[in-house]
Amino acid sequence: MNLPQGVIFPMASLYVGDLHPDVTEALLYEKFTTAGQVLSLRLCRDSRTKQSLGYGYVNFNQLADAERALDTMNFDLLKGKPIRIMWCQRDPSLRKSGIGNVFIKNLDKNIDNKAMYDTFSAFGNILSCKVALDDNGMSKGYGFVHFESEEAANKAIEKVNGMLLNGKKVYVGKFIPRLEREKSIGEKAKLYSNIYIKNFGNHFNDELLYQTFSKFGKITSSVVMKNMDGSSKGFGFVAYEEPKAAEHAVKEMNNREINGCCLYVGRAQKKNERLNELRKVYEQMKLERYARFQSVNLYVKNLDDSFDDDKLCKEFSQFGTISSAKVMFEQGRSKGFGFVCYTSPEEATKAVTEMNGRMVGSKPLYVALAQRKEDRRAFLSTQYMQRLRQQSINFPTTTPPFVLPAVASGPRFYGHINHIRAAPRWPNTAPLRPNGTYLPMMTNPSFRSAARPLQINNIRNAIHARAITGQQTPTSRPNSKYTSNTPSNMVRSMTMGHGNGGDNLPIDNNSLNEANQDQKQVLGERLYHVVEKLHPEMASKITGMLLEIDNTELIRMIDDQDSLKAKVEEAIAVLQAHKAKKGLVVQD
Repeated sequence: MNLPQGVIFPMASLYVGDLHPDVTEALLYEKFTTAGQVLSLRLCRDSRTKQSLGYGYVNFNQLADAERALDTMNFDLLKGKPIRIMWCQRDPSLRKSGIGNVFIKNLDKNIDNKAMYDTFSAFGNILSCKVALDDNGMSKGYGFVHFESEEAANKAIEKVNGMLLNGKKVYVGKFIPRLEREKSIGEKAKLYSNIYIKNFGNHFNDELLYQTFSKFGKITSSVVMKNMDGSSKGFGFVAYEEPKAAEHAVKEMNNREINGCCLYVGRAQKKNERLNELRKVYEQMKLERYARFQSVNLYVKNLDDSFDDDKLCKEFSQFGTISSAKVMFEQGRSKGFGFVCYTSPEEATKAVTEMNGRMVGSKPLYVALAQRKEDRRAFLSTQYMQRLRQQSINFPTTTPPFVLPAVASGPRFYGHINHIRAAPRWPNTAPLRPNGTYLPMMTNPSFRSAARPLQINNIRNAIHARAITGQQTPTSRPNSKYTSNTPSNMVRSMTMGHGNGGDNLPIDNNSLNEANQDQKQVLGERLYHVVEKLHPEMASKITGMLLEIDNTELIRMIDDQDSLKAKVEEAIAVLQAHKAKKGLVVQD
């Protein structure tokens, strides 16, 4: 069906942040399905480690359902941690523009996201509200509120700026992007009246510091910083009334020698500003050093334990003049790698050609041009992604990794699982059926890798998600409609030939490979007969749940009756618990 041009459908997508690392897709679905029909959801994960990044997206079928979730679930506890919900804004320019964004500082440590949201919601609709936290989860004393309109932001600034919140006077102002802040700091740096003096040891006290620097202009305050015992820390501050006087003092006194001490005199800076400045200088020095030795510095690894600096230099000196050779040590033991620096690129190239792969001592050496950590990490990441793409081409996935197949009620025989057609694509999400009956197969590779937790170690979450939707899988009962050459009847004839319902039918990876597309069906036939003896009233449902496990693990479980019984009992316990909680009817 072709949609008319110019039609814009209402956005029903929510951003969910501040998630606990143990929160899964199934848990998110269970949480938000109570607000309305969930169309799709996605939990964002690290592409390398597959660990949760602490945020995700939930897409509802109806706008009213999304509004209900935002109003009733914001700051609810999930795994003991309050979640933060806001409207999903796909246009980054609107988020970064700063329109309607307010900055609040000097907040009491006990003020959290919910308290700040309740305080500022009186001035207008809030798109986002967040208190900055440190690594221990404690408030840093500042936060941000993003209003829907600039008028609401101005009203909040006018009413709250300077007010007392929990006994502390807060500052509320317009949010200023970092680049603009750095630019304003640079302009302020040209006009300063407070200077910092260090390296004078014990030679200065407050009075002597004042006398030394008063000749440059009128001083409003001066102090020498002292230890607990009253001794000087070797640095202090002088504040002038006029910026010109401070500038003159820095120019005249910086690097001046007094009583054998070379003074440092400069503009007084805040700690963060000084750290950022030192970090920039350090990074610049690293880049210059890397550019200077880019083509002549070699990285050597797989070194024998007998290697030291002298032996490394001796092994590589035959290829040219070495300016430095260093084996890296930790606590007196070699770390197995080092660096060799030549004076010309030609010598370095020759050393790589001759020494890479050569046996020196008991190990073959690996020799290559040294790289910066960032460049090496990017190169390895590119190689890893290329291997993944190649594997996906050579070994296409035939079973979707995040499928919750349904189980039919009534029949006592597990039959063929119908192929599930994917729902309409939603970028970077994990689609559900619009009617909420099941989660179909993923066509998005990024989600395919993110859905791996639904393996045997997390089967409880998968079973839990199935119980939420009350899903059922089409099954078939043997009857006269089936011809003798159908896959179901062929497997049935194999199992019936053993006289005990197929309980002793040998199944291994070779027989599964011969079954091709009917691998799950063969395992389903075998599992059904075993599960039916344990829980005949729910054999079909439990069989469908167990089929989500990897084929190799299923074969092991079939051979190990104790392991299979444990998984069956786990499925029963989850279904019964969910029945008691939601009032669902669990039946075969």
